[in-house]
Amino acid sequence: MTAATHSTLFPQAPDTADAVLDGLDPEQREVATALHGPVCVLAGAGTGKTRAITHRIAYGVRAGILQPSSVLAVTFTNRAAGEMRGRLRQLGAGGVQARTFHSAALRQLQYFWPKAVGGGLPRLIDRKIQLVADAAAACRIRLDRGELRDVTAEIEWSKVTQAVPADYAAAAAKTGRQSPRDPAEIAQLYATYEDLKRDRAVIDFEDVLLLTVGILQDRHDIAEQVRSQYQHFVVDEYQDVSPLQQRLLELWLGERDSLCVVGDASQTIYSFTGATPDHLLDFRTRHPGATVVKLVRDYRSSPQVVHLANGLLSQARGRAADHRLELISQRAPGPEPVYAEYTDEPAEAEGAARRIRDLIASGIPAGEIAILFRTNSQSEIYEQALADAGVPYQLRGAERFFDRPEVRKAGAALRAAARFGANDSLLDDAVDLPSQVRAVLSGEGWTSQPPAGSGAVRERWESLAALVHLARDFAAAKQGATLGDLVAELDERASAQHAPTVQGVTLASLHSAKGLEWDVVFLVGVAEGMMPITYAKTDEQIEEERRLLYVGVTRAREHLLVSWALSRSPGGRPNRRPSRFLDGLRPGSVATAARSAGGGPGGIERGIGSSGGTVVRRTSRTPARCRVCGRTLTDAGEMKLMRCEDCPSDMDEGLYERLREWRAVQAQRSGQPAFCVFTDKTLMAIAEAAPDDEGELARIPGVGVRKFNRFGADVLAICAGQERAGGGEDD
Repeated sequence: MTAATHSTLFPQAPDTADAVLDGLDPEQREVATALHGPVCVLAGAGTGKTRAITHRIAYGVRAGILQPSSVLAVTFTNRAAGEMRGRLRQLGAGGVQARTFHSAALRQLQYFWPKAVGGGLPRLIDRKIQLVADAAAACRIRLDRGELRDVTAEIEWSKVTQAVPADYAAAAAKTGRQSPRDPAEIAQLYATYEDLKRDRAVIDFEDVLLLTVGILQDRHDIAEQVRSQYQHFVVDEYQDVSPLQQRLLELWLGERDSLCVVGDASQTIYSFTGATPDHLLDFRTRHPGATVVKLVRDYRSSPQVVHLANGLLSQARGRAADHRLELISQRAPGPEPVYAEYTDEPAEAEGAARRIRDLIASGIPAGEIAILFRTNSQSEIYEQALADAGVPYQLRGAERFFDRPEVRKAGAALRAAARFGANDSLLDDAVDLPSQVRAVLSGEGWTSQPPAGSGAVRERWESLAALVHLARDFAAAKQGATLGDLVAELDERASAQHAPTVQGVTLASLHSAKGLEWDVVFLVGVAEGMMPITYAKTDEQIEEERRLLYVGVTRAREHLLVSWALSRSPGGRPNRRPSRFLDGLRPGSVATAARSAGGGPGGIERGIGSSGGTVVRRTSRTPARCRVCGRTLTDAGEMKLMRCEDCPSDMDEGLYERLREWRAVQAQRSGQPAFCVFTDKTLMAIAEAAPDDEGELARIPGVGVRKFNRFGADVLAICAGQERAGGGEDD
């Protein structure tokens, strides 16, 4: 046997069962040796849960207590299942089945279908979207690509929560789920989709679970055959099981209790797919005699990173928060998390790229660095910044920005407008590059206000909005820029970002980063409106956003950098604030006011603005509160009104209408949409405040310096009862 065989790439299997336990900490050893009865392992991030459960299975097999073929280990991804099988082989426990729920159920369904139903199993479709499109056509409902994705997601959610089409609307209302279309339409599409599947003799992935459940419920002989095969079950990531998966697990078990589940309620971030931590949290209720082991020794992250993670959860509320785990780092001390504030998002992206370039130059591999963001639409600006800095990167869990269908389609529309725009009546009233881009993209689905809720429609809008903002910034940077110039810029960016990369910095959304880890993690865009995301309204949704940030923090082994921007674009109104989740955790403004960039431990690192100057941080931030009920406001529209949407308004309706009429004249003169003068919310805020002087008007959110200088005299005159149809200089 060569020396290479003894390397970490080819580890020798332990000689004995007891040797399997070597190197486990006391809690992991407790998990490994608890082989009888129900066992619940509450495992915090980075605490070695996979190590504990694989050593548990291997110890049971090597000690002769478990037969390899009688063990079924279930997890949620093929990658995790493959990793588990590999570890078990290394521990001398080959032959154990480690599969996803769907994979295990499909094997059983294929085997028992001829006996239970007769004939061959219907064909399994890989993707539902074409069938959903056919269902929409049959219902005479027009759906674009994004809406098809959203409706498909609703059908999947309905099936894993075991809601039939007739029950969809009630189930969505009960859970507070925001439907992408009218619930009655979703129910109709769902029912038609199911009819089409039956007509075409096909099944989908959710049917694999549903049909397996149906067979095991109806055929006791088949259920007993399965139970005689598998006598011991291990379920990883148990906080992510859906009601349907839980039902399948119960049928596999029967009346037995030889079950070990592993999970962490504080990492529940997929509730939108039907996942719920309730099964994990109720485990002791269902199994009163269960052994419960808590893994809290964190082997992944430094004490400084762990301290921030614990701090995030210490402020959490709700049922999952009541079962949070206090992690204890087992690593040597590392650097304090760095907090950086930037003037705008491009400056934030450039700041991250500069620091990453320096980290790589210092010897940290690019593959050990990640930039994590809340939504996929945020990736483009970081793709560009890294490309400009000459830093290789790879995008995980999403298409590159310029590969997205809506972006490619928008690019084609802009290219056509640049070539033939003189004959396009759509551009007749567009006087400058930004208004031309808005006009073109309005035909692709862009609107001045974002769509309600989340999902594919929102993501598509965000992509188009990114192009709108890019056009505005490009026009500001290059006087006299034409639509053709912008198209050339977009082509150049797309070309630069399509350079092949093998070893690069990872760009990923927080959701797609689950289960991964890096030496260095940049958490970007950690500001109100993005973290928590704007459409997170209920307490449960807000808490899931907090857990999502917790998952992001715990991806870092040593270096953690948290940043936010005060405005979206250069020169924009700096009205953003850091995420509420950081309150009490990032250094206070008074304590950091005199601290220089790169100052003492945990200090705020001051970002460099696009103009090259140091950002001046406010010495205090008073949260916006409703002037009627006193509630803290986070929604941008409510903050403009300085009241909750539902609180009574004292708006002067006549003044509001006069302001709207004046705005329409201004918009027509400038050739821009009305909202570019003032948004409806800003007009409402002005009509409610009825300012008497310049100071009162300037304090109204939405009235920036430029708009105040341009329109202030008109607005004050109208508020004073004077008729003003003109005024203001043309840009």
